[in-house]
Amino acid sequence: MDSKMRKTVIMAVIIALLAIVAAVVFANLNTIQKRLNRITRGENPQAEAVAKTATESDLSAFTQDETFFDPLDNQYDALENKGQRLDIMVTSVEKDLRIKIVNVLGEPVMGQNFYVNVNDTPYEDQDRDGMIYIDHMEAGEYYVSMEPMEGYTIPNTKVKVAVKNQVDYKVIDDISYLVKTEDEINVELEDTEQDVDAEDVDGSELTEAVHTDESTFGIDVSKWNKDIDWVKVKEAGVDFAIIRCGYRGASTGSLVEDPYFARNIQGAAEAGVQIGLYFFTQAVNEVEAVEEASTAIMLCDNYNLNYPIFIDTEGAGGSGRADTLDKDTRTRVCEAFCQTIESAGYTGGVYASKNWYNRNLDASQLERYVLWLAEYKAAPTYEGEYQIWQYSSKGAIDGIEGHVDLNISLLNK
Repeated sequence: MDSKMRKTVIMAVIIALLAIVAAVVFANLNTIQKRLNRITRGENPQAEAVAKTATESDLSAFTQDETFFDPLDNQYDALENKGQRLDIMVTSVEKDLRIKIVNVLGEPVMGQNFYVNVNDTPYEDQDRDGMIYIDHMEAGEYYVSMEPMEGYTIPNTKVKVAVKNQVDYKVIDDISYLVKTEDEINVELEDTEQDVDAEDVDGSELTEAVHTDESTFGIDVSKWNKDIDWVKVKEAGVDFAIIRCGYRGASTGSLVEDPYFARNIQGAAEAGVQIGLYFFTQAVNEVEAVEEASTAIMLCDNYNLNYPIFIDTEGAGGSGRADTLDKDTRTRVCEAFCQTIESAGYTGGVYASKNWYNRNLDASQLERYVLWLAEYKAAPTYEGEYQIWQYSSKGAIDGIEGHVDLNISLLNK
């Protein structure tokens, strides 16, 4: 290689290296500026000489500061900001306020006793769960603001909210913070759903699948059925499954997700089994019914339902918080649940046994919804209208260990 060619090659290499350096600097301008700002504030005096050199003459001097291009730097700052910047979410169902303190991801911020002002009246998050609930409020407009909290950036504006005089049968968008897992409760005290009334069982029930041209055959399942092989269930001729998504605790009233719900709805959907849901209620008023319906809607998000979402109204061992409700209140609870379900675009329904319908509900007020009747006899004797009949609790289906409830549906035919 002659000297002229050698000079040309060397010059090309130098130009290429300078281009690479310039590209790196340009790609990291934000990081460099951030470092320089910190230096200006005196946060990194050790890097002052390096930064001065980098900005005045030598574009490669930044490489002497080993912290300049920390790839996690921006991520750490973002996470820090997410934890520090707060927002307020406020809703009202009926003469109440639900105030949730959240981070930028919408997650409740726990572990701090935040203070808020509602029309200049102070309230404290005493249990530090990121939620303040205020009941027995007069209907009207209120303004909610946060008190300053060291270490956090809070909204500098007030949130306007209308407290409703009557229950609004609309889904509560931020219900997730109320929903617990079974790891957070005493299951023996809370999940005490009882079997169908003994008077609705006479020993003549069928225990095999029933297929007719006028109906479809299905099952209903919950955590009590444990792990299910949904492919085998489908192959056994099951057309639909009504899956328990959750329940309200019989003792504390906690909203709880059925621990097998997610795997059941996913398995059924993948196997091609049509899906409906039920929620075991222990609501004592319409507001709690709206909460239960909102929980069901939240849990079934991203899934297509072919059957209704039912409120399962039964006893809870005699000492359940809703066991002593009068007929009118229980009926209004069922109506509130179904109306909330329908406000979200789904079909609402009510599940009960024959005697429960007759004794504890005004079924004439519920006829606009799908009625799911439980009566374990060779033929139902209930005199009212119904669309689904649960005819056995002792069925045997391939893919399910032990007994399973069997149903005949007049829907979807």
